[in-house]
Amino acid sequence: MDSLDKFDIAILNELQSDARVTNAELAQRVGLSAAPCWRRVRALEEAGFIKGYRAEIDRQKIGLGVLAFVRLDAERNTGDATKKLEDAIRQLPEVISCHYISGTGTFELQVVAQDLDSFSRFALKSLINLPNVKDLHTSFSLGEVKASSALPLGHLTPAGGKAGSPR
Repeated sequence: MDSLDKFDIAILNELQSDARVTNAELAQRVGLSAAPCWRRVRALEEAGFIKGYRAEIDRQKIGLGVLAFVRLDAERNTGDATKKLEDAIRQLPEVISCHYISGTGTFELQVVAQDLDSFSRFALKSLINLPNVKDLHTSFSLGEVKASSALPLGHLTPAGGKAGSPR
């Protein structure tokens, strides 16, 4: 699958807003019959456009009231040292996101915790003791304005068509 057409884009858009939609309902929403819609979803999965399906859980409701942004500075940025640090970060379930960053620092982490005390214990026990860590700089979320994992699709141009909404 090299390019996306208007139906593929519509399927991606619909699944981002409701991944539990039935194939019949999805087909109706995007203007296809059920069998071709199902084949397209499978093709999008096989081509890697759809990486998986998961429930979006409210972190506050499960007792993870603290969201911290931690800029982690590495001691040195050599291949082996960085790989060891990456592998160690991947093992920490409290780290829900990790990105290489430009500017000051090596990584930007998003870390969840029950409260400030539990974050402090985690930072002192785990984060500062990761291999090759030089320093940590932490900021705390005071409230979410927008939190979404849905990606914008308006820039995608359907094969043989114009950019924008496929409907």
